[in-house]
Amino acid sequence: MTDLAPLEPAALAPGIHSRLVSDINGLRVHMLEAGSSAEGRPLILLLHGFPELAYSWRKVMLPLAAAGFYVVAPDFRGYGRTTGWDADYDDDLASFRILNAVRDALGLVAALGYREVALVGGHDFGASIAAWCALLRPDVFRSVVLMSAPFAGPPALPFDTVNNPPQQASREVSIHDELAKLDRPRKHYQWYYSTRPANADMWHCPQGVHAFLRGYFHYKSADWTGNKPFRLKSWTAGELAKMPTYYIMDLRKNMAETVAAEMPSAAEIAACRWLPENELAVYSGEYDRTGFQGGLQWYRRGTGGLDTAELQLFSGRTIDVPAMFIAGKGDWGTYQRPGNFERMQESACTHMLDCHLVDGAGHWVQQEQPEQVGALLIEFLRRQ
Repeated sequence: MTDLAPLEPAALAPGIHSRLVSDINGLRVHMLEAGSSAEGRPLILLLHGFPELAYSWRKVMLPLAAAGFYVVAPDFRGYGRTTGWDADYDDDLASFRILNAVRDALGLVAALGYREVALVGGHDFGASIAAWCALLRPDVFRSVVLMSAPFAGPPALPFDTVNNPPQQASREVSIHDELAKLDRPRKHYQWYYSTRPANADMWHCPQGVHAFLRGYFHYKSADWTGNKPFRLKSWTAGELAKMPTYYIMDLRKNMAETVAAEMPSAAEIAACRWLPENELAVYSGEYDRTGFQGGLQWYRRGTGGLDTAELQLFSGRTIDVPAMFIAGKGDWGTYQRPGNFERMQESACTHMLDCHLVDGAGHWVQQEQPEQVGALLIEFLRRQ
């Protein structure tokens, strides 16, 4: 993949700048920044999810900078204008290890001249990386905010029968057969994202990348009125099938077909203030160029259990720095793994200060309700 130029200034609000930083764990990292590092401001590092980019933080960066912080949001390995990664389905997935993502974050922090981060915040997949940053290097990442994806702690060692009952492994293996056998046959989106056709299904879909992303962002937002999440009782097919089809898909549909069925009307698109067409065009322009495989590589490591043995080394370790969780009230991400929301609060994070479920937001909470999210982040930092 060839090196790219920064984003055009016209795509960003005044006060947010795009630049590239070389030699970061084999990457040339594209990042957005607000506020000045030259003034010795405390650093905030913001990590995005799928199918997002550093750009997803654009609406909270300026308020955080105005509060006295240097705010940085990178494009993850596999995304956007960050280069130095491979995105072929048959490429080696080793560089997409969870611990290597933490190494990417540490490398960027050091390259920016910092030895510690006042707050690492992550949304969706970025929340998982933020959690591991705080768990593994609390000396560097001094507080953590997780959005939309609760962190339940490191995986248990196989011989730990207290935290890893013997029947759990068989349940994980059989869930896909159980979903396929439902009266309305279904499949789990993360395992679909791990298949060879998934990238082409979305990148070369009939409606085009821009319309696909419009449908995807709409379907998982508070604008889609069917998003009324609740706690699920168990990791069973019948319970999981209560979630919308962007999580538990119809067995014979791909993701582009799934979201096309919920495409917003022209009037709904025109009324979407949190993601107008010109802003969506930044996303679609990037994904038109890169495709989605870079982001999907992370799913493949997760569903294949490729990180499990390595992460089990940290079994029993907790996040001990100040922590906060934020999600939209309409976000199924909070409950998609039954029990994780509770485990995060009860055991995984020993200094959990707050959990906020924000009105008027679905999955894209920092984009749908940036004023509330920005205020929560600033108050969280001031309490420390």
